[in-house]
Amino acid sequence: MEKKRVDEQEPPPASLPKVDRFGFLKQETNSPDGLAKSRSAAEYEREENRIKKWRKMIGVGGSDWKHYVRRKPHVVKRRIRKGIPDCLRGLVWQLISGSRDLLLMNPGVYEQLVIYETSASELDIIRDISRTFPSHVFFQQRHGPGQRSLYNVLKAYSVYDRDVGYVQGMGFVAGLLLLYMSEEDAFWLLVALLKGAVHAPMEGMYLVGLPLVQQYLFQLDQLVREHLPKLGEHFTQEMINPSMYASQWFITVFSYSFPFHLALRIWDVFLFEGVKIVFKVGLALLKFCHDDLVKLPFEKLIHALRNFPEDAMNPDILLPMAYSIEVSKRLEELKDEYEKQHGKLSERVKQRLQQPS
Repeated sequence: MEKKRVDEQEPPPASLPKVDRFGFLKQETNSPDGLAKSRSAAEYEREENRIKKWRKMIGVGGSDWKHYVRRKPHVVKRRIRKGIPDCLRGLVWQLISGSRDLLLMNPGVYEQLVIYETSASELDIIRDISRTFPSHVFFQQRHGPGQRSLYNVLKAYSVYDRDVGYVQGMGFVAGLLLLYMSEEDAFWLLVALLKGAVHAPMEGMYLVGLPLVQQYLFQLDQLVREHLPKLGEHFTQEMINPSMYASQWFITVFSYSFPFHLALRIWDVFLFEGVKIVFKVGLALLKFCHDDLVKLPFEKLIHALRNFPEDAMNPDILLPMAYSIEVSKRLEELKDEYEKQHGKLSERVKQRLQQPS
C-alpha cells in the first residue's frame, strides 16, 4: 500500500521535459524547430505523397535504389536537395554513403571490435561523451543507452583505424548518425565516410595536425576572396582567417552548433554529393550576412561568424543560395595549388604515420 501512495504522489507526465520533433530540449523561445507547429491537411497530404515517391524509389529495404540512381540520377539529386523524408533518412543515408554494402561484407566485425578489443582512446572518449548533443534526450542520461551507444561506436572506430584513433568532433558525427540508425549501421557509415566508400576519404580531417582541414581552410579562404572580395578584404584588415570560424564546419559537417533541421538537410546533400556542399553552404552564409559582416570590427566579427542570425539559418532560403554557387572546378584547382605548396595529402599522411609517436 505504501508503494501505491508514493506512486500517486509522483508528478503527472505533463512535467516531462518539452522536446522538439527531433528530441532536443525546447528553449523557451518561439524559434522554429524546422516545421510549423501545426500542419494544414494539404501540407500533411503533400508530405505523405513525398514519402510514397521515396518508398517507390528505394524499394523494399533499399532493393531498387542502385537501379533507380543509375536510371534517373538527376531526379535523385533533385529530391535529395529538397530534403529526405525524416522517417526514411537513416536508410537512405546508408544507401547513398555506401555503408550498407560495407556492413553486408563485414558480418560480425563490429561486435568483435566493441566486445573483444581495447582502445588507447577510451578515456578521451568517455571524457567527451557528455559534451555531445547535451540537450538531446537520447544522450542526456549519464551512462544511459545513448551515451553507451556513442561510446561503443567511437571506441570501435578507434580500434578499427588506429592511425586515426579518436579525435574530438568525431562524436558529433557519430551522434548524429545514431539518432537515425543502429550502432552497427552508424559505425559502418563512419567507416564509409573516413575511408571513402563513395567520395574522397575524410580520414585526413582527423589525423594528427588535421591535414585535410588545413587544405579545406586554404580552399575556403581563396573562395571567399573570389566570391566575396569586399568581405575577403575586410577579413584581411581585421586579421580573420577561416580557422577562427570554419574548422568546425568541416570537422562536424555543420552538426556542431548549427540548428539541427538545417544540419540534417546539409547532411542529406553531403552524403550524396560530397564535401563541396560544406563550401557552398559556408559561402552562402557569408553572402547572406555580407552587408553586416563588412561593418564589424574584430571582436564583433568573430562573434558574428560563430553565431549567425536565425533568418540566415532557414534551409529553404540558405540551401537554394548554396546550390547556385559553383565551386567544383575551382576546388580542384585550389587543391592542386595547395599540394604544390605543401605536398600531396597522401604523402604527408604517410610521413606522419611513420613518425614515432
